[in-house]
Amino acid sequence: MSDPVNRQCHIYVKGKVQRVGFRDKVEDIAYNLGLTGYVQNQSSNDVVIVIEGEDEKINQFIQQVRDVPPPVKIKSLDVTEYPYSGDYSEFSIIRGEVMDEFAERFDTAVHLLYSIDQKQDQMLDKQDQMLDKQDQMLSRQDQMLDKQDQMLDKQDQMLDKQDRMLGKQDQMIRKQDDVIGIQIETLNEIKGVRSDFQKTFTEELMEIRGEIRELRSAMMEAGYLKKADVR
Repeated sequence: MSDPVNRQCHIYVKGKVQRVGFRDKVEDIAYNLGLTGYVQNQSSNDVVIVIEGEDEKINQFIQQVRDVPPPVKIKSLDVTEYPYSGDYSEFSIIRGEVMDEFAERFDTAVHLLYSIDQKQDQMLDKQDQMLDKQDQMLSRQDQMLDKQDQMLDKQDQMLDKQDRMLGKQDQMIRKQDDVIGIQIETLNEIKGVRSDFQKTFTEELMEIRGEIRELRSAMMEAGYLKKADVR
């Protein structure tokens, strides 16, 4: 496996890069990537960066510097390559005059506070949005519960109707049983009347037949009826 290629780059950054904490962000990026060199403000309100280290890490460094968020606003970033020197043991910020540095620190603090306020406002806006969504969800939940109550009321009404229908069905069954009982009693009475009528008719018929025999015998004895006439 070949050794990594080292190089040195001079990076000239133009834009809103002074008094906004840009050098501190550059120092953090270089430290995290293990690169060495320095960053320094220029009198023209630009910034120069000298960076040394592995080729791939320098490429990452340049990309991350381009992506530094507001209040930093980079208009241009020019890179010039030089041979690796090894003159730097760490990455540092080269400071200017005390008053200039104090003014930059003060401006940076103001920008940071403004950025914090903006983020806080964004967080509050998001919180309001979340609360609105929560209210919408609760409203929908209430609607669903209302619909559920309505469904339960309809179910109770259906059960009441079913109970009433079953009650009417029981009444009809009882009436049907009563009618069947009456029919059975009537049928038994008809059978009893038939049996009594048949018995009485048979007894009367036997009596009539006996009287006819007696009458025939008397007529034969009196000579009014011959034996040959009896059939």
